[in-house]
Amino acid sequence: MNIYRKKSIYFYLPMMLLFSMSTLKAQESDTNSKNEILKQWYEENVDISLTTKLRTAFNSDQWSGQKSEVLLKPDLEVTLFDGFDLTAIGRLRSDIFDKLEPGEPAQPEISQLSRRVFLTDRVDFELREFYVETSVGSTFLTAGKQQIVWGNADGLKVLDLLNPQDFREFILDDFDESRIPLWALNAEIPMGDIVTQLVWIPDRTYHDIPESEAIYSFTAPAFRPVLSPEIPVSLGPIKRPERFFADSDIGIRLSTFWRGWDLTTNYFFHYQDIPVLFQSREISEGSPLIVIQPRYERSHLIGGTFTNVFGQLTLRGEIGYSTNRFFPTTQSNNNSGLINTNELSYVLGFDWFGINETFISTQIFQSWIGDSPKGLLRDKIDTNLSLLLRRDFQNEQLKSEVLWVHNANQSDGMIRPKISYELYDNTNLWTGLDLFYGDNDGLFGQFDGNDRIVFGVELGI
Repeated sequence: MNIYRKKSIYFYLPMMLLFSMSTLKAQESDTNSKNEILKQWYEENVDISLTTKLRTAFNSDQWSGQKSEVLLKPDLEVTLFDGFDLTAIGRLRSDIFDKLEPGEPAQPEISQLSRRVFLTDRVDFELREFYVETSVGSTFLTAGKQQIVWGNADGLKVLDLLNPQDFREFILDDFDESRIPLWALNAEIPMGDIVTQLVWIPDRTYHDIPESEAIYSFTAPAFRPVLSPEIPVSLGPIKRPERFFADSDIGIRLSTFWRGWDLTTNYFFHYQDIPVLFQSREISEGSPLIVIQPRYERSHLIGGTFTNVFGQLTLRGEIGYSTNRFFPTTQSNNNSGLINTNELSYVLGFDWFGINETFISTQIFQSWIGDSPKGLLRDKIDTNLSLLLRRDFQNEQLKSEVLWVHNANQSDGMIRPKISYELYDNTNLWTGLDLFYGDNDGLFGQFDGNDRIVFGVELGI
């Protein structure tokens, strides 16, 4: 028995070892196979990139720092499964001077889900975009935090009102940086030659207005109520819309191509992004008191755009009619300090490519209001003009441009020359000037003391 037992052990032991080794090799092969599949899926379905921006601005009169910021923008794009794509974009921003937004802003204009997270007074993080794209039949859907752009104007806006704007640097920042993304549902539905876009925005976020300590806070009379210096003032909290469905913004756009024209018809039912500063007079402890109650008001926006190309000239334009607009005045009924009227705005632009490696663009913006009573703090017709000249050199490696925007009513404006150089395929260097002129009462002139020289580096990975 012992002899047979020993023989069986000597016989089965190598077999068991061989079986164990083959099992381990099979498991290792399965693991390697799974890793290869995962690696292949990652390479085919995941795209990660990082953009780094270094931007510095100094006041050209006093040579004091306005900003010195570092921006990190990670961008993740994932194909979740067939027909579903996820995009996530973040932004980590640090500014050592802390003059654009001193301290930690309260962000009363921003909804809880869209607010930035401040790690310190000088460092904040924001989920810029987070949305899923898919198709249902012929309908293309985008759901999540996103930017939805209407209109074709540069610099000033007529129809591009779906996303509010961050005014921490007035209108100097690029629109893709200053535009505040919103949680929304966006559907584009082709129907023959017409594409219908339906937009639902339950995110109750509005313009981010700089606080009074910021260097780009609004000080012009058109943005501040006219008050009597003899009567004390009490400023109440902003009354925000609170109902999820009833206070949502809704938009529809019809777009088509007809005989060489790109045409759209737009409608947007929304809350105006700047709160209306209603005034009332009260008696407090036997003395008069002016109470200011900021409140967001509803408006209907109806308009459209048109674009056509005539040889080397592109003609483009947009028009918008807004209801229930409020403008400050020194005289009004019920001491509200405001007039309620409608506004018609339009922009007409001409883009010319007639000179080699040169781009010339000019625009006229006009705003007309329905009433013009005595004491109104703006003209019945307000006109802005813009001129953009751009020239490329060295096969577009070196670029120069100058943008001039001028308000004909206030005789104020801004001039922005800029030079950029593409050092490598993913590295750009640039420098420029932001110059304001005009009286303190004007839209641009209020920042006449903020002239600056700017430097920047952008690196993509």
